[in-house]
Amino acid sequence: MPIKVLIVDDSALMRALLTEIVGSAPDLQVVGAAPDALAAREMIKSLNPDVLTLDVDMPKMDGLEFLDRLMRLRPMPVVMISSLTERGSETTLRALEMGAVDFVAKPRAESAVMLQSYADEIRDKVRAAYGAQVKKLPPGAAPAGEFRAEPAAAETVAAGLSQRLLAEKLIAIGASTGGTEAIKEVLAGLPHEVPGIVMTQHMPESFTGSFARRLDGLCKVRVVEAQGGERIEPGHAYLAPGHSHLLVRRAGGHYVTELSKAEPVNRHRPSVDVLFRSVAEQARNNAVGVILTGMGKDGAQGMLEMRRAGAWNIGQDEASCVVYGMPREAANVGALEEVAKLSDIPSRILAKLRQWDRLPR
Repeated sequence: MPIKVLIVDDSALMRALLTEIVGSAPDLQVVGAAPDALAAREMIKSLNPDVLTLDVDMPKMDGLEFLDRLMRLRPMPVVMISSLTERGSETTLRALEMGAVDFVAKPRAESAVMLQSYADEIRDKVRAAYGAQVKKLPPGAAPAGEFRAEPAAAETVAAGLSQRLLAEKLIAIGASTGGTEAIKEVLAGLPHEVPGIVMTQHMPESFTGSFARRLDGLCKVRVVEAQGGERIEPGHAYLAPGHSHLLVRRAGGHYVTELSKAEPVNRHRPSVDVLFRSVAEQARNNAVGVILTGMGKDGAQGMLEMRRAGAWNIGQDEASCVVYGMPREAANVGALEEVAKLSDIPSRILAKLRQWDRLPR
């Protein structure tokens, strides 16, 4: 049976485009296209779709308000269709916090190749959303349009790590679908006194700056979008910008960020594999690798290289993943020492760091 998809967008042009893109895949079926949330509500009742694509900006009831009601009353997989603007990125991040599985930026069809890539991305994300774990929005969650900073779950006491360990170790994190919330939970569970962190999350360039700023306001570690050439400091996390691969290199006694506009790897730029391979080469047995929820296999081979170089790697377990793709691939190739539920990953990282800190020089 094909996956039944309902398209919700106020633009007739976008409805037609999405209907053509989604409907052209033999395993996907567009069962309806609604111009607004009120029409969508009735179509959901009558058509019982498996997945929704939802425009962020709509008349009568905006996408966030509709998503808020949907995730409280009838949770289902939703892929947001977002505009490439600052406001669009902020709204999309809020939608992901509310339970949307993923998002796709509205296309800028400069060429047939770009439009084909966009079509492939939409179809892949609809398929991933169909298999995703969707949770009901809890009664105490902030209402649509309101962002409520959650208290960080990090320890209130210092991590007790030596300055030597903080300087020589490096934490590398990779994620994709569902990763914005997963990364937030991991970082919020860490104290400020941790080694430098480098992160790749599959995300367009117009979104990574907003995501970094949002994380920075929630976590004890300082979070920035990497600019390239920065010294990687303890207590700081550097997020790959959406336009470039993030790598690290060793410069004397410290690590430095490096950006590359090389070709996409595993169809992604930034790519988790690119980051992990550079960490394997430059940090070797001084690295911690973390792979979180996401579709596809990006990161698995790079993480295997990290393990072979002596790094300690942990992956998110299937039960706590939105999409158990990337961690599963890493486990299948033998790249992981440990698998843990998302809420336990920060404490497992700290436990490993403390264990290393107790070892004699």
